[in-house]
Amino acid sequence: MTDPPHFLLGDPKSIFNLPVLVAVLAVLIVNRIWTTVHKLRSVNHIPGPRPPFSPLGLPGVLIPTSWWNTSQDVHWVRRFSLYTNNETVSIVPFLIGKPLIWTSNLNVARQVASGIRTGFFKPTWSARALLLWGMNLFAAEGDVWRKHRRVMGPAFNNELYRLVWSQTLKTYHDLVTSEKWEEKGTVIVPVIQEITFKLALLVIGSCAFGFSFQWDEPPRTSDGSLSVQEAIRTVADTYMLRVFAPKWVLKLPFKKIQHSNAAYEAMALFMKEQVIARKDEMQDNTRKDAFSLLVKANEQEESKHKLSDDELIGNVYIMLFAGHETTAHTLAATLGFLALNQDVQNEIFEQIKEVVGYNRDPEFEDYHKLNKVLAAFFEALRLFPSGHLMIREASEDTVLQIPNPRGQEGTTPFIIPKGQVVVVDMVGVQYNPRYYDDPTSYKPSRWHGISNDSEDFTAFSVGPRACIGRKFATTEAVCFLSMLLRDWKVMPKLNVGESEGQWRNRVLDANLVLTLGVRDVPLIFVPRK
Repeated sequence: MTDPPHFLLGDPKSIFNLPVLVAVLAVLIVNRIWTTVHKLRSVNHIPGPRPPFSPLGLPGVLIPTSWWNTSQDVHWVRRFSLYTNNETVSIVPFLIGKPLIWTSNLNVARQVASGIRTGFFKPTWSARALLLWGMNLFAAEGDVWRKHRRVMGPAFNNELYRLVWSQTLKTYHDLVTSEKWEEKGTVIVPVIQEITFKLALLVIGSCAFGFSFQWDEPPRTSDGSLSVQEAIRTVADTYMLRVFAPKWVLKLPFKKIQHSNAAYEAMALFMKEQVIARKDEMQDNTRKDAFSLLVKANEQEESKHKLSDDELIGNVYIMLFAGHETTAHTLAATLGFLALNQDVQNEIFEQIKEVVGYNRDPEFEDYHKLNKVLAAFFEALRLFPSGHLMIREASEDTVLQIPNPRGQEGTTPFIIPKGQVVVVDMVGVQYNPRYYDDPTSYKPSRWHGISNDSEDFTAFSVGPRACIGRKFATTEAVCFLSMLLRDWKVMPKLNVGESEGQWRNRVLDANLVLTLGVRDVPLIFVPRK
């Protein structure tokens, strides 16, 4: 019989001496307990989950969604249970990560929304995935944000929205013609996102950058190897690789990494060329696309207010990414919900017939008359808010007035120390029964009579940093949906033996990467005439 290992015998010469290991383990446990207690104090012992890792950092964001700590678990999978007792909870990781205050309350959201009079700001690390090419309106803060907003604001005007309307009409007709929908009669689309993403990219390409492309000839990167849509999609799908991985990882000879590198390099070259081209065309007053107006406004600014080329490129990416990603996701969700809610679809169809009829295409002046079409889009965005988290950090010691649980009046003051992160869960806000009756149901009638700019609709975010492209997106959506729903009845494409309830559970679930959208939506389009 052999002797047991020395460390089990307590050999004082062994680095694996059992008493030493026990002592080290005890110190680590005590340290974790003390650290966790300190974290709990910093969030005023607000109840909430106690996962091992933060949902906003490594390794939490990389762990499968079946674990408690991931971002998707916190505010999507557990959206019905996270706020059962309180609308504001704390997430305190006991191993790795800073404590977080996590809220689904709009009152708290408005208190922390970035602005001159608040003690909160948007930390740069929270937008690092969108800083790959340079500072931009989405990621900027304070005076830098105001500089970006000052330059970008003039590009978003009624003239641009008229252009969006006309280009959306043109793109819809190109779609129907190129895909031969009228010849097919009933049209089966296995993944509606393939259409909504292409539509949104062609509209943003035309209206934001002045491209002239057809449905069957989408814009491509300079070397022609990728379509712009493919490049954007690849960059978005692999953003964690570029944000979190060491640089040496990006040199490994794996296909996914090489494809990501190619897409990144193609996008970088494409955006640099756009900046150079617009500067060369400064004297062309006929160009009305948003980016040309942005560059012109920037050149007219005093030097201290001008954006650098890197900042212009950063905003090119934001316009391309946010300008088509969020709209495409929400259009897909809208059509999915309307396919399941034929009564709502019929009500919208009747309004389109009344306002537009069959003898003409809808005009920009019809926008405000098609309020039920807008409401359908709003309600889909409420249920799948693309900008699903609003992250703010306290710039000084301050106090938040946190509303008491539903059914109790008043607020309770909580001291927030400098550096504390507060996360507004926009999914939680949109599913909060304080604000919405039967919040899980698709009810566009909630938004009948609500204007595009109303602060009652919060899925475009809240506060002074609310989405600058809101009217761009809603103009495109109302025009496209009005044409599509006038000409075609939308139905769900069911699998064999599948019920509509099963289809909803399978399809209308979250697909979360950089933004929140739905999974692949299979649909059937039946001609109305």
